[in-house]
Amino acid sequence: MEKIRTIDRMVAGFRAFRSTYYEQRPERAVSLVEGAQQPEVLLIACSDSRVDPAILTNAEPGELFVVRNVAALVPPCEQDGAYHGTSAAIEYAVRDLKVADVIVLAHSGCGGMRALVAARQGQKMDRPFINPWISLMGDCAGHEDDDPDPVSQSSLRRSLSNLRTFPFVRDAENAGKIVLHGWWFDMREGILWQLDQESDTFVQMV
Repeated sequence: MEKIRTIDRMVAGFRAFRSTYYEQRPERAVSLVEGAQQPEVLLIACSDSRVDPAILTNAEPGELFVVRNVAALVPPCEQDGAYHGTSAAIEYAVRDLKVADVIVLAHSGCGGMRALVAARQGQKMDRPFINPWISLMGDCAGHEDDDPDPVSQSSLRRSLSNLRTFPFVRDAENAGKIVLHGWWFDMREGILWQLDQESDTFVQMV
């Protein structure tokens, strides 16, 4: 039996999407196209193919403004004229789209966090773009063993802290216009944890 290629299933998936949103619910497509996007949530997630935020949350088109990068990292605010894709997306979501919630979604078994742990142990990786990116979290806690998951959770805390270095994020949060959330997905167990920022502990959500 011939194996069905992933790209062929993707095309079939688009046909199903088109059927749902353009044939069965055309009014939804019209509202998305003719009106400005109005997502209520900015979700910063990992590029990992196993952790698609729209699939995990069963989100509808137009509900999430998603930023994905290696290890779901938020860099600190740096206005130096360099290229800052994640920061640009955060700025647009908060200042222009006026999102009400910002979620950083990290996860277990993250390759970026494994690379960070390896780098701490002196293993050099020939990745001129990944290395400096993950070094953003180089001093995060959890490096006392080989388990990347504690590092991932520590990195999530740091990303939330870095979010607050952006003046427009900090001002919006202080004014009660946005709420920052830290979520951590355990892929093996299928459990979603939330960081309780007052106690600095993770509590099970789902």
